[in-house]
Amino acid sequence: MKKKILLISTGGTFNKHYNPLNGKLEIDAHSLALEEISKRWLCDFEIINIIAKDSLDITNEDRLLLLATINLAKEENILIIHGTDTMDTTARYLADADLEKRIVLTGSMVPFSIDPIEATANLASAWGYMQHLSGYGIYIAMNGVFGSYDKVAKERTKGKFIVKP
Repeated sequence: MKKKILLISTGGTFNKHYNPLNGKLEIDAHSLALEEISKRWLCDFEIINIIAKDSLDITNEDRLLLLATINLAKEENILIIHGTDTMDTTARYLADADLEKRIVLTGSMVPFSIDPIEATANLASAWGYMQHLSGYGIYIAMNGVFGSYDKVAKERTKGKFIVKP
């Protein structure tokens, strides 16, 4: 049986798109990337859009808003789209809250709008990983690497996520 999963989008590279007027990559606050994936997928997502920032710009006040959103959610299974640079910081923050929910954070190093493959693969992997989790906790699913938030890290020198030694 498929678990009902709530998607919370906080922005990040996953949701960036090119603005031809100023030549910059900007966060899409409406998560059109998730809407596009949802239209082609076999199941509907319930998507909540909050924060809409690059993860380097996320503050503890933003994390508090995320925590409040999670606490108000009726779902026990929550997938968070988050920027990769501070995904671990947010994961630790949520772990400290001792939530009785299963939460998987994922994102993308390349914007969906530029190349949809990585973003879609990470979302699909996180979705599938969530289906097999039984215990509450905070997890990360990125680049084919899955695990507890304290076991998965971004390896900046290699440009990918790894399992910590």
